[in-house]
Amino acid sequence: MSLPAEIDTFADYLAAHENKSLLRFLTCGSVDDGKSTLIGRLLFDTKLLFEDQLATLSNDSRKHGTVGEDLDFALLVDGLAAEREQGITIDVAYRFFATDKRKFIVADTPGHEQYTRNMATGASNSDLAVILVDARQGILTQTRRHSFIVSLLGIRHVVLAVNKIDLVDFSQEVFDQIVADYVEFARDLGFETFVPVPLSARFGDNMLERSERTPWYTGPTLVEHLENVPVADDALARPFRMPVQWVNRPNLDFRGFSGTVVSGSVRPGDPIVVAGSGRTSTVKSIVTQDGLLTKADAGEAVTITLDDEVDISRGDIIAAAGARPEVADQFAAHLIWMHDDHLLPGRSYLIKIGTRTVSASVTEIKHKVDVNSFQKLAAKQLGLNEVGVVNFATQHAVAFDPFAQVPQTGAFIVIDRMSNLTVGAGMIDFGLRRATNVHWQALEVDKASRAAMKFQKPVVLWFTGLSGAGKSTVANIVEKKLQALTRHTYMLDGDNVRHGLNKDLGFTEADRVENIRRVIEVSKLFVDAGIIVLTSFISPFRAERRQARDSFEDGEFVEIFVDTPLAVAEERDPKGLYKRAREGLIKNFTGIDSPYEPPEHAEIHLQAGTATPEEMAEEIVSYLTANGYLE
Repeated sequence: MSLPAEIDTFADYLAAHENKSLLRFLTCGSVDDGKSTLIGRLLFDTKLLFEDQLATLSNDSRKHGTVGEDLDFALLVDGLAAEREQGITIDVAYRFFATDKRKFIVADTPGHEQYTRNMATGASNSDLAVILVDARQGILTQTRRHSFIVSLLGIRHVVLAVNKIDLVDFSQEVFDQIVADYVEFARDLGFETFVPVPLSARFGDNMLERSERTPWYTGPTLVEHLENVPVADDALARPFRMPVQWVNRPNLDFRGFSGTVVSGSVRPGDPIVVAGSGRTSTVKSIVTQDGLLTKADAGEAVTITLDDEVDISRGDIIAAAGARPEVADQFAAHLIWMHDDHLLPGRSYLIKIGTRTVSASVTEIKHKVDVNSFQKLAAKQLGLNEVGVVNFATQHAVAFDPFAQVPQTGAFIVIDRMSNLTVGAGMIDFGLRRATNVHWQALEVDKASRAAMKFQKPVVLWFTGLSGAGKSTVANIVEKKLQALTRHTYMLDGDNVRHGLNKDLGFTEADRVENIRRVIEVSKLFVDAGIIVLTSFISPFRAERRQARDSFEDGEFVEIFVDTPLAVAEERDPKGLYKRAREGLIKNFTGIDSPYEPPEHAEIHLQAGTATPEEMAEEIVSYLTANGYLE
């Protein structure tokens, strides 16, 4: 029994559809440039909407629409209630559509400055960018910012969609001027293809078919260009890289390494290297749920087994032995900052490269980029949506490639240690070679032997609290008691340190972070010498105190919260600082116009409002004795 002819035809159609090339692109631009309307119109014109969707769109247009009696195509994409109420896009919305020639995945990204981070997310997986401009307003700051980010993220194909051309009477003069303005500022962004198109997304002009109302325009329609733009996937041409996501050990007889091949290809018998350790081996087999493969290409998720027992764990990168990635603990990168709280050099963050997460901090901001003029500006911090070139130092060496060579292993995100929010996105430019020129000198006398001579366990007693809380008073008494017990101590006081080591620092948030970073490094040297270190600093931010704790081994850091109510500290005011701060003579004063973040899990919590300094000091000495710090 043969299949009906129409089934054969349908099967052929499915086969042809499956073999179409795929183009991923995003729409971006400033607020209310018509990005969602453009995508909705594409879905409508390519006949991918069912009758019930059209009925729902008609109802929604009457309730939430902004185009009178017409269908509001933006509502097809703006799915969040907040988006419909405000008429803006907040989240990234992905939609699929297809024509006879090609399949498409389009990301509708927000235009509002507050959601630039979402735009960068949509751009990270795109091959082409459709940058919309409202014909009435021309090139805006957000247009420039999005164009710069598009270039930074490696997108080389751009369509300049001059939308709402109907609202300027389909003027060729307006269109030409906008194109000229865009070409002028974007000439150094490195785009391979650039196609400007006059559009009316609402009415479909030059979307699918060329509009009779723009007889002066002789270029392709938007869909024609999207169907034919040559976008080659060059991931296969890059060297083999596979970040290990999981060590697959279902039984004693099998040990494989699972992950997604992000670039290049690999076959059984290929020599590989574990980038971080430098250990080499040979691929034994490539395993999938459907059986063994003779080859795995970029984009495929596989499990690789090796001929040798090699120590590999999650976060490692398996790479081609003849084309190894760089390994360093310092690198230079372009960074897009995505949070209201500024990026501060010296503050400890987490960065995630591929499947590996490590502690890191910015050691230097080389410059930030003015998105209007692309000038390089001096900067001590980066604010929301600012782009800068920075140097990073990581706690452990990481494997990476420059973003321009292998984007998948050259991109990273920055995570706030306290909130776990993604606060930045970066693209590695190059490793800092100075990181390979400095090595630890092996010393035969170590911390343990130094401490043993002193019959004590080295530790940092980190006193924190408001100015006037009594930190230094209590710390002084503690040090006297320890000296009476013949212990070896040293005290680092906030005011005293600022007369020497940190005399170049002020009291801005950035300088406070650097102040504590330097104190941490000095404290580490004292601990290595086997000494009990007492540090008395306001240290108002949890992030810096967390950084201090993470800089020492377990048991070498004791946080002491001298908890004094602000009213009590202000009443004491031994140096008259609160009075001057209240009068506006001192800026960024903790407790007045700069916040103090109380410790959440301090080892010792002193109620300074109810206990005397002598009683608090005795409580600290008792803690040290009970926990083995004083032998």
